[in-house]
Amino acid sequence: MDSKIVIVGGGAGGLELACKLGRKLGADCVTLVDSRLYHIWKPSLHEVAAGTLDIHQEGLSYQMLAHDNDFSFIYGPLTGLDATADRLTVGAVGDDAGAELMPERHIGYTALVLAVGSTSNYFGVPGAREHTISLNATEDAEHFRLKLLKLLTLAEQRKQAKGEAGVDIVIIGGGATGVELAAELREASGVYASYGLRHLRVPGDVRITLLEGAPRILAPLPERVAAAAARLLAERGIGVVTDTRVTAIDAAGVSVAGGAVYPAHLCVWAAGIKAPDFLRGLGLPTNRAGQIEVGATLSVAGFPNIHALGDCAACLGADGKPVPPRAQAAHQQATYMCRLLLRRAGGKPARSQPFVYRDYGSLVSFGQSASVGTLMGSLKGLSWFVEGFVARMMYVSLHLLHHQAVLGTVRTGVLAVARFLIKRTTPLVKLH
Repeated sequence: MDSKIVIVGGGAGGLELACKLGRKLGADCVTLVDSRLYHIWKPSLHEVAAGTLDIHQEGLSYQMLAHDNDFSFIYGPLTGLDATADRLTVGAVGDDAGAELMPERHIGYTALVLAVGSTSNYFGVPGAREHTISLNATEDAEHFRLKLLKLLTLAEQRKQAKGEAGVDIVIIGGGATGVELAAELREASGVYASYGLRHLRVPGDVRITLLEGAPRILAPLPERVAAAAARLLAERGIGVVTDTRVTAIDAAGVSVAGGAVYPAHLCVWAAGIKAPDFLRGLGLPTNRAGQIEVGATLSVAGFPNIHALGDCAACLGADGKPVPPRAQAAHQQATYMCRLLLRRAGGKPARSQPFVYRDYGSLVSFGQSASVGTLMGSLKGLSWFVEGFVARMMYVSLHLLHHQAVLGTVRTGVLAVARFLIKRTTPLVKLH
């Protein structure tokens, strides 16, 4: 089985690239490989975890997207790469009972793009992997949601029987993921309480603590954004502890430097990411974080027909600093890579213009009604602080822009209207 352009990884960048190339070149020339059957926009996983977004309604089938955008889809994990023979191996796929559904396959390529995203970096903290949940994928978010629903139900029963209750949730990491999850959980816990858990009192019976090692939350973002975020968290009764280092995690709670222990029925790890471990075994140059090292045109040194983009790529910006692992970076890299590969497919000279990352600002969600962030202007150093309803609408528009890239304008509009109507006829949180 051969294809001219093979993209491994159907996240934000990889899927947008496959859709754009497929519409131009067709299914015989473009193939997407992914270990899952459906796609979800990763920045929305905190909503899935809180139950405010239903993964069974949000997920987009790769097979459907392949049909609609005229690319081929191959289901399975990347298990091997022979860069000298321009061939990769896609592993076998089995069902829940262990029966093989699809055998191992080998795919040839003339151009390969690796866009496999990232996974959690536990930094060697004892017990972190075993006793926390990380929102790396849809199954992680769904696992968290079901565990939260169970804990809230048990807390309701205890309060009815003994007059006592309480669910302690600890989120480790005060970046965008941790902050958004804390705010979404606070809003969702109040909604859960209104759906039959009438004895629970929020926030007293659902205690949320956010632990951050830096002097402030949202350390990469401007001070004004971080200050506004801290204020919004405080207004929602969420405890924030900064300048603290987690030393160990067990089934009972989280221990930090200095001896303090934070009890935790549910613990989330959002303190850092790294590239998937299997990338180190592909024979390509990687950095200490396991990311594939790429040059100015996103190609791998020594392998001009292999490229990487998104969280798994170690790419330096024009200022010499690493391009941040954000959805907007993956989107810009996918757009750049599309132009490069289309020129190559058309027999035109290779682009010499390097990839340039442009920071258009960051928005952080605080539930279904508010957001906060900063928008970057076209002039260097110029930015605007945004907060409240306007920021929330801008945040929602980012998700819609991603859908537009993979579904088209008309279908995205129909989907937006459908979701608006569905929310008026279904519970505000997923209850099963």
